[in-house]
Amino acid sequence: MNTPDERPAPPLTGGEREMLRGFLDFHRATLAMKCEGLSDEQLRQRSSPPSTLSLLGLVRHMAEVERTWFRRVIDGESVPLVWSAEGDYQVAYDDAGSTRAEAFAAWQTEVERSRRIELAAESLDVTGYQARWEADVSLRLVMLHLIHEYARHNGHADFLREAIDGVVGA
Repeated sequence: MNTPDERPAPPLTGGEREMLRGFLDFHRATLAMKCEGLSDEQLRQRSSPPSTLSLLGLVRHMAEVERTWFRRVIDGESVPLVWSAEGDYQVAYDDAGSTRAEAFAAWQTEVERSRRIELAAESLDVTGYQARWEADVSLRLVMLHLIHEYARHNGHADFLREAIDGVVGA
């Protein structure tokens, strides 16, 4: 089932994993929807000084978040971040010279990889090591954290999009 704007609607009933997956995919689709129809220049438009936040920066940031939590933490892959070599996720917001094609390709690659990792996990109780916290965390926590991260940044995306061209909405 999809929403009227064609985003995947989270299930109204179902198991925990199905619900988490549904809400995560809904929020992923919301970020993509907020960027639809905009030029690279519009996607790089900053929110308000001194912030460097832009829609393109949010996409880059979420690529790093997906990569970290699913690949590095849950799957235990030793892969560098794409834009944040020092682990400073704010660097991903610095989108000067970046393009929609580059940012969305990286983000979509990470989302697809995250989906494969989640689907391959035996349960939500699978754990991985989160180095920054120096602790094991469950896939359940990772999915909840990403839902939180997307929801928060989708709120930012609402304001950014409205400032660019006046488009508002879910």
